[in-house]
Amino acid sequence: MNTNNSKSATVIGLGMMGVTLARLLLQGGYKVTVWNRTPEKAAELVKDGAILAPDAATAIGASPVVVICVYDYAAANEILRNTVTEAALKDRVIIQLTTGHPQEARDAEQWANTIGARYIDGGIQAAPSQMGRPDTPILVSGNETAYAQAEPVLRIFGGNISYLGEQVAAASAMDLATLSSIYGTMLGFFHGVRIMESEHVPVDTFGNIVGGIMPTFGDFIRHEANVINAGDYSITESPMRISVEAVERISQHAYSAGINTAFPDYANPLFKKAKAAGLMEQELAALVKVLR
Repeated sequence: MNTNNSKSATVIGLGMMGVTLARLLLQGGYKVTVWNRTPEKAAELVKDGAILAPDAATAIGASPVVVICVYDYAAANEILRNTVTEAALKDRVIIQLTTGHPQEARDAEQWANTIGARYIDGGIQAAPSQMGRPDTPILVSGNETAYAQAEPVLRIFGGNISYLGEQVAAASAMDLATLSSIYGTMLGFFHGVRIMESEHVPVDTFGNIVGGIMPTFGDFIRHEANVINAGDYSITESPMRISVEAVERISQHAYSAGINTAFPDYANPLFKKAKAAGLMEQELAALVKVLR
């Protein structure tokens, strides 16, 4: 097979996301080789023109760019870390789109360097049905030269690519950080649902109001990030004092209404620590000092 073909890519792993990635490459005019432990999952892709390799090493040898999208790094390591597959990976660009944590990304890059491969670590922040759109968010980090080689393939997957630099763990760290923001927001939202239910206010009304707030909230988050980055916590938007009092009211309501208190029990002590630390007349972003 001609591995010099710039429109050639291999996809290892054919879960829902892997199948979607392979199909997008086919639609983008790529020669696509695929491999999966369960070959039956490749049937529809083969009908669409993909080549099903008999083993991972053969699949890797077919293309200059290899996309890995499996359950976790342990699964990826089991597939890739053997002498035959490692030999096939020499001079290939690995795009690792398997979910993991920063240390796994660092370990993977070190391993790739030892076998003569070029490694890019990435995180897809979208569902399979959202792939291939101009706004599909993909986080990427690693060697800049490898990224330049990987970028055309990544652009097939989504247009909103954030290359975070050569520190290979940056994409994984950003994935964890954004997920922390999302889950933190959702926990607050679900506690808000319980407030609404306890006060007999329609939950859909609450959802509509929160949804309408989100664009403005996004601007506020950007502002607070800039405050932390600059290290100047002078009050510019939201004094800590207001939030300390607000979170105390949330806690008081939860206890008086007899609803679950897990959310305020986590948040309220942090804001009390901010008060005890003398941060009441600083910007809300100063709460990060309590977390450091």
